[in-house]
This record gives sequence, C-alpha cells and structure tokens, in this order.
Amino acid sequence: MTTTTAEHRYEALPGLMELMSGDEKHGPAATSTLDALWVLYDRVLRVGPDRTGDPGRDRFLLSKGHGPMAYYAVLAAKGFVPVDWLPGFGSYDSPLGHHPDRVLVPGAEIGSGSLGHGLPIAVGTALGLRAQGLDDPQVWVLVGDAELDEGSNHEAIAYAGPAGLDRLHTVVIDNSSASYARPGGIAARFEAAGWSAETVDGRDHEALYAAFTAPHPGRPRVIVAQVEPKDD
Repeated sequence: MTTTTAEHRYEALPGLMELMSGDEKHGPAATSTLDALWVLYDRVLRVGPDRTGDPGRDRFLLSKGHGPMAYYAVLAAKGFVPVDWLPGFGSYDSPLGHHPDRVLVPGAEIGSGSLGHGLPIAVGTALGLRAQGLDDPQVWVLVGDAELDEGSNHEAIAYAGPAGLDRLHTVVIDNSSASYARPGGIAARFEAAGWSAETVDGRDHEALYAAFTAPHPGRPRVIVAQVEPKDD
C-alpha cells in the first residue's frame, strides 16, 4: 500500500465514524483511540479479514470497549466489516453494539467494555500461545488510563514482567481520565514490574509506529499514548 493510499484511507475514518449515531456513543473514548488503532491495523498487526481463524495471526484485544466507534471504523476501512453496517451502530438488530461482541464482529478477539478485563485476558492469551508453542503471534491490548484504576490490571502487570511475556504489548491511551495519580507517570508503573516502556504523542503516527516496533527482548512492552484530556 502506498503512503498516499494509506493517508487517504486514514482521512476517511472521521466520515466513517460520523455514520454511527445514537445515544451512549462515548465519543471522546472513541476518538482518543483513533490514531493508535489506525497505525496498528495499517502498519503493525499481522491480521486481515482472510486470517480471522489463522492460528498464526496476531491478536488484538480492545479492552477500551465502551467507546468502539473508532474500532468499528478501522475494521470497516480494512474490510473486516461492511461499511453499511456502521449506520446501524447500537441498534437492536445490529452486530455492532455499544460494546464489541467477538461472536458478532469479525476480527474482534474478545467481548469487552467492562473496565479492567482486557489486560488480564491478554496475559492469558500470551501464556496460552506460549503453551501451544506458537511463538510467532504477537498479542496487543489497548486500554484506557482510567482502566488502570482497576486492581485486576496491576495483578496482570506484576505477573507479565517476571514471566518474560515478550510477545505481549499494551497500548495505554492516556486522556487524563484516571482517578489516581501514579508517581513517575503511567510508564513508571510498568517499568517497576520489568516492562519495556515508552511514552509518546498519541496523535503522531510516526512516533507511534516507532514505539510499536521497538525491540524489547525478554520483556513485555507498554506504549503510553498521550492525547488531549477527555474534557477538552
């Protein structure tokens, strides 16, 4: 894919998101993830509509599932779901619910929306792949900074570092919505547990790509993507 084509398709994403309307859109939660999702699906993840059942595919888990509009827009742009599904978002008979359902949404690895579940599931996924001898697939999970208020995440963080889950990658979308401050910032919490960590501008595609593809032998990786505060 040429850069021109990629840029054109990225520019189409806001229009795809505008096709989704209705109550409980969680707009800021969705738009905060848009750039990270696009870079992952366009340049990093080894996935595709024809590989949803391939054991060798990368796994992407959207833990920040209460704002899935950007996710659905990216899936539509990449051919996982038809564009004509988007206007029915959240309706009774639409497969695109306010929280993604892995049974209904092609390409979705988990049903999500309850904060704090995605990272522990990602740890389990990485362990499961390791147990099966599947060393090639990468596991990615996208969480919100407010999810880190949930204790289940800290158990997962504390386990994954010493376990050396170097196929595990976490993207934290930091829109300043967490309730509790962390000494040294979010990245420091992960580093203390043995993770490779980096904080970047969550709207800068080149910075995101470089952080997503940086080597981290023997350690899980976290990228904290800072975006505008939620209330802006």
